[in-house]
Amino acid sequence: MKEWVTDAPTFAVVGKINMGKSSVLSTLLEIDDDKLIRVSSTPGETTRCQALPLTFDDKEMIRFVDTPGFSRALEAMRAIQDLHGEGTPNLSTIKQFVTEQLEKGEFEDEARLLQPIIEGAGVLYVIDPSKPLRDAFVAEMEIIRWTGTPRMALLNEKADHAERTEEWRSRLGSYFNLVRTFNAHRARFAERRSLLKSLLEIDEKNKSRIEETIRLIDSEWEQRREESAEFIMEFLAKALKHRETEKINEKDEELEHRKERAKDQLKKRYYSNIAKLEEKTYGKLLKLYRHKLLKVEVAEEKFHGVDLSSEETWQKWGLSRSQLAIAGGLAGGAAGVAIDIGSAGLTHGLGTVFGVLTGAGGAFFKGDSLPELKITAQGVSFDGDSHKALIMGPPESDNFAWILLDRVLHHYQEIVTRAHGRRDEGMIDGDGAGWVRQFGRDRRTVIQKWVITQLKGAERSFDPEVFRELVKILEDVEAG
Repeated sequence: MKEWVTDAPTFAVVGKINMGKSSVLSTLLEIDDDKLIRVSSTPGETTRCQALPLTFDDKEMIRFVDTPGFSRALEAMRAIQDLHGEGTPNLSTIKQFVTEQLEKGEFEDEARLLQPIIEGAGVLYVIDPSKPLRDAFVAEMEIIRWTGTPRMALLNEKADHAERTEEWRSRLGSYFNLVRTFNAHRARFAERRSLLKSLLEIDEKNKSRIEETIRLIDSEWEQRREESAEFIMEFLAKALKHRETEKINEKDEELEHRKERAKDQLKKRYYSNIAKLEEKTYGKLLKLYRHKLLKVEVAEEKFHGVDLSSEETWQKWGLSRSQLAIAGGLAGGAAGVAIDIGSAGLTHGLGTVFGVLTGAGGAFFKGDSLPELKITAQGVSFDGDSHKALIMGPPESDNFAWILLDRVLHHYQEIVTRAHGRRDEGMIDGDGAGWVRQFGRDRRTVIQKWVITQLKGAERSFDPEVFRELVKILEDVEAG
């Protein structure tokens, strides 16, 4: 009875310790959790194989088997040759070697790693080409070749220098059906897909199953992109509609320093809650793309006090002044309010708490304004009693929505391009270039129209045209 090979295409991942086996497996399976994929830099610590299935809807499509690293390849090769006698050892000899060594324990690592191979598993042999090509590596290749199983060598270029790569490639070509270069620490979705597709070249008998797996992976990625667009759209809608309200009494209104203090507290609370909305969105994206080691830095300071008149801000995030003016003109103007003393609008969608800036001229002159406070004296109702209140909404600058979108797109790119093969904890801090200035005029106009409706408090956040545009934008961002 077979222990490791099932009806699913099965591939044993083989190589010495520290060659990058775990990184390759993490990339193929999109797992960056050390609890699921073991990581050890100590030879001999891992002595058992580990089955790692690639599943869809609880169906195992492909099985990878993580194996112990070769520990005494030269000595094992000689033992197999002695066992076989004259001529070249074959699969039958390898099976005999495994059976004997599982009892004796002299070459336990080699016997364990060969178990799934003698059951019929294909081989992914992982090599770090920055290492010198020594006799022990040649011994590993010989042992694998003697099994006669379909086999592919992966040159896992962990180091920046690759002066030994061609030497490795030439030697590996004599022992393996296929040789591929693969950087598990930098691999994106396209590289992962390409590697899985390469399995077709060494395992034709499972062609239909592997092709089905690739179709499922493609479909899953498209679904993630659409869900991401939905998350981003929800975040923008909530952020643009968000209002903070603080009641004040007559004395606080008349005493300027108290009123200013109330305004400052309200502003801080507003930006803090915007940051929480953003953080929640990133949490959804990280979960969707299966990242546990990657974190996103979100702080209210990133919004609070954003200097929209600063040249640095204009150079980095959001639209340029001319783009904003054109978008504002084509969309029919834009809306925006900072702080207001509202009335019964508090219970009617806050539709009266912000004004409208119309046309390209308004967009141009308000585009670089700082969040300003607009004060009127009207009453609101709190628990049946009449009071006055400060109400804060989005900054007056029409660029605020575009800055939010720019930040999200930057973070999205960092998330989708982060390789699961990296084992370090990463932090996205928001440094980098923006995306929205690359948008064409039609795309900016479509989004700006929707932004205006959200600023006006539209009950409906979802817009099919904007959603489709966001999906296309995310596809562009993934391509980098």
